[in-house]
Amino acid sequence: MHGRQLDILRAIVDEYVSTEEPVGSKTLAARTGLGVSPATIRNEMAVLEDAGLITQPHTSAGRIPTNKGYRVFVDQLADIKPLSSAERRAIENFLDGASDLDDVISRTVRLLAQVTKQVAVVQYPSLIKAKVRHIELVLLNNSRVMIVLITDTGRVEQRMVELPFDISDTSLADLHKKLNQKIARQTLSNVAGTLEGISSAYNGHDKSNVVVIITTLIEMAIEHPEEKVVFAGTSNLARANQDLSSSMQSILEALEEQVVLLRLLSGTDSSVKVKIGDEQSEKSLKKTSLVSVGYADIGALGILGPTRMDYAASISAVNAVANYVGRFLTESK
Repeated sequence: MHGRQLDILRAIVDEYVSTEEPVGSKTLAARTGLGVSPATIRNEMAVLEDAGLITQPHTSAGRIPTNKGYRVFVDQLADIKPLSSAERRAIENFLDGASDLDDVISRTVRLLAQVTKQVAVVQYPSLIKAKVRHIELVLLNNSRVMIVLITDTGRVEQRMVELPFDISDTSLADLHKKLNQKIARQTLSNVAGTLEGISSAYNGHDKSNVVVIITTLIEMAIEHPEEKVVFAGTSNLARANQDLSSSMQSILEALEEQVVLLRLLSGTDSSVKVKIGDEQSEKSLKKTSLVSVGYADIGALGILGPTRMDYAASISAVNAVANYVGRFLTESK
């Protein structure tokens, strides 16, 4: 495809995204910048149509991009749209005063839906890649201890254990110090191997108590709770009514399934990925596009909307929010 055809395809995508109306050659000729006659544009549009990049809705003289056309457009996107100053401010301020991980994720998903006007999907940080930030051992009575495991992603796991024998504050404080020295900054998957030998330094009742505490800690580290994904902004789908009216119900049902959302965001890394229409593996989502990216190597987020979306602005917003959340979670350790 030569440069002029690409320019015309870009112009058709831009015009259709902003007006929701099929685009004719006269409209394109009137746009500044193309500098060619309607006749030339008609010829080039015929070539683009033969290549399957644009199509003619049966009720209109204009053309609209196909999924293949959007894919070429996205692949050729040299510039992503800069965020407006209002969007930048919103992204810079949305985590001010966030109190815990649930609060961070809840604010992130709402902000992303608001900025992009699409459905936002955010995966919680994966425990598989998490590291131990700190553990706490709290003596509730002579033989009952609360164990708290805090990860570097802000997750908090806690468990109560009944010890076989009474334990003193001093003994528990000593064990607390040893355990933190051993496993702080270790990945959760390494906790078991790191703690295995500790009990051999103890005897008698102390050893029995230490074994119970260590065994519980290992269980807490390796029992990864089910990965969790949240979403917001389904009301934005209503705006895309003419694009999605026939599949709205099945899209909403798919979004309610955690396993579908996890599959949507699987395989993300630090570069933005765009899946358009039929490229979506989920049958009910084949009329939608997904723009997704990983954050801080521990989670992922994205937006889902009609294939007629402003890809340049969406990529920019998804990228900016992921960078900000990633920095917030890693710098607040």
